[in-house]
Amino acid sequence: MKDRIFALDIGTRSVTGIILEKRDQTYHMLDYYMMEHKERSMRDGQIHNVVAVSETIIEVKNKLESSHGSLSKVCVAAAGRALMTTQATASKSLQDTPITSEETIKHLELSAVQMAQLNLQKLQQDADLSSYYCVGYSVLHYRIDQQQIGSLIDQRGTEASVEIIATFLPKVVVESLLAALGRANLEMEALTLEPIAAIHVLIPESMRRLNVVLVDIGAGTSDIAITDKGTVVAYGMVPIAGDEITEAISDQYLLDFPSAEKAKRMIVDNGEAIVEDILGFEATITPNMIENDITDAIDNLATQISNEIINLNSHSPKAVMLVGGGSLTPGITNSIASKLNLPINRVAVRGIDAINQLEKTNKLPTGPDFVTPIGIGIAAKQNPVHYVSVTVNGNTIRLFEMKELTVGDCLIQSSIDIQKWYGKPGIASIITINNKEVTLPGEIGEPPSIQLNDTNASVNSKIHNGDIITIEKGRDGKHAQVTIQELLGDIPPLMIYYNGAKYHIYPQFEVNNVPVTKEYSIQDRDNLTWRQPNSLEAVLNQVSSDKVGKDEPFIVYVNEEPIHITKGEPQIALNGKPATMDHRLKQGDRLQLLLAEQPTVKDVLNQLNKPLTHRIMVSFNNESVELVQPLYVIKKGDSILDEDTPLKKHDRLKVYEQEQQPFIYQDIFRYVDLDLTNANGKFSIYQNNAPSSFHSTIKHGDHLQIIWE
Repeated sequence: MKDRIFALDIGTRSVTGIILEKRDQTYHMLDYYMMEHKERSMRDGQIHNVVAVSETIIEVKNKLESSHGSLSKVCVAAAGRALMTTQATASKSLQDTPITSEETIKHLELSAVQMAQLNLQKLQQDADLSSYYCVGYSVLHYRIDQQQIGSLIDQRGTEASVEIIATFLPKVVVESLLAALGRANLEMEALTLEPIAAIHVLIPESMRRLNVVLVDIGAGTSDIAITDKGTVVAYGMVPIAGDEITEAISDQYLLDFPSAEKAKRMIVDNGEAIVEDILGFEATITPNMIENDITDAIDNLATQISNEIINLNSHSPKAVMLVGGGSLTPGITNSIASKLNLPINRVAVRGIDAINQLEKTNKLPTGPDFVTPIGIGIAAKQNPVHYVSVTVNGNTIRLFEMKELTVGDCLIQSSIDIQKWYGKPGIASIITINNKEVTLPGEIGEPPSIQLNDTNASVNSKIHNGDIITIEKGRDGKHAQVTIQELLGDIPPLMIYYNGAKYHIYPQFEVNNVPVTKEYSIQDRDNLTWRQPNSLEAVLNQVSSDKVGKDEPFIVYVNEEPIHITKGEPQIALNGKPATMDHRLKQGDRLQLLLAEQPTVKDVLNQLNKPLTHRIMVSFNNESVELVQPLYVIKKGDSILDEDTPLKKHDRLKVYEQEQQPFIYQDIFRYVDLDLTNANGKFSIYQNNAPSSFHSTIKHGDHLQIIWE
């Protein structure tokens, strides 16, 4: 048949055959025929009885051949409900080294997809990884140290992880389909997936940048496909559909299952159904009655579909399209819209009238249950799924070209976990810094290198049939290697002024008790100590050659006993005030060296708390007079020293205590000049206004007078 397409929709309950003819850019439906299986030979889209299914296919084929001649090639679809969806997580140690490229993130995502593949293998213990083909995946969450985050780029932490949801097609689905067609003497001309078929005719590529969901509500399952950013991003299925509604009608109105199914179709086609229950009573059922009487069943169907959409899409989509016979369930669109928080007009049932590529004629069937069969004929012809053979590291693998294939898809199918092809991290070093143990991570290993036909490539590179892919392990990271400067960073020096000049006091470093510079390269098990000198004593040791506070003390010996005289040492002023050697300096402090004065005998006696003289003050004829009496005699060798005599270090002095005598009146004449100009030879002596004599004892504060007559 020139430009004619024979397509089969092999469903759980029935087989639908259509014949299309392409005319320029549109398709014309020449004929169609649907026949239900005589027995339950299919379950959830999987052929369980190849012989029985092939018999139904033969009858549909014969019916169409009777009007259109021999049919030898057919376009078919693998049921969307046969797709297997699972979630998985993969993680990557960061060692506080952030991810800087999208390629690394893609590698992490592919590891998660392979983990999902392993999860499927555990569920199907007899299968190996090559039994599943990944037909798409979506990222659910990125995380840093278990905290959800929008992007992994330049995020620091201990561990990065990604959670994905991936969809797989079991190889056995396609093989059983080929077997059933072979028994019917039909050759598979093209293959597609049922969700792809419906999307292809209802959501053209120009619309796939929108986040739109297509739900095919069949008899046993509801198939879900989601578009976003120009492609189909996820597939899913819930094991509930039109049969649940039929069972609810059966229970509500006391009908057997076939009668309930017939009534459901009559309500859709005619607006009502007249039924007779198992007790013989007749009743008329309308769509409003259905919506009210089986609300729980409708709500349950809408809930499960909505939950799976959120699970696959992570959030509510922009719109939802419903196809399949179950989409005509009364109230289902409003219920789904409510659960997805969408306006009512954003959830709609789409029939074949929405297929722009289909020429509209009066012979076309009505309703949404023919969208998928027509989509199979058009999509399988325009975008057929082919087998692609690719060599990966010398091994040939085959993939279904469900979508545009990449190097990453080939790595998944060949069971190469790309994370294991990263170079190993360098050996870490454990060191001690100021008595605290610290681990220095080794260098991160390099990513693997990928070549596609001897050209550098990435996991996103597109592949074609016959391509040769080579992946080589990345270079291992070097062991931890860092200098003190790199480890501690720039430590600002302490800046001070000493005698007006500016000085910078830099940190001091020791490794294993040996002084080193900041350029020293840290080794495993090193014991690093560092400090910033900031005490007055430590700073002076760096900026001054004067032995301030550390010179040999000024000591003299008095009667063979050593006496330490502080006046003989240089002193330091801090910001104009005296300071001790343990004072902690801060930025901008000013230090000034104060030179020492030479100690004298008086300083020694002051140190000993021994006054050299005994002194009193009296008044004589109304003038103040100080009387002095030595208490000690200070000798250095044979020389007698006065209190102002300068001393040298290690001078040896002898101190002799004098017996203290009381002062008497006549001692005053050693300190005053007596004016005898008006003297007439006779005088009187007074002490504190009382008569006295030259031998009378005087004391501090006395008033003395001599009056001439």
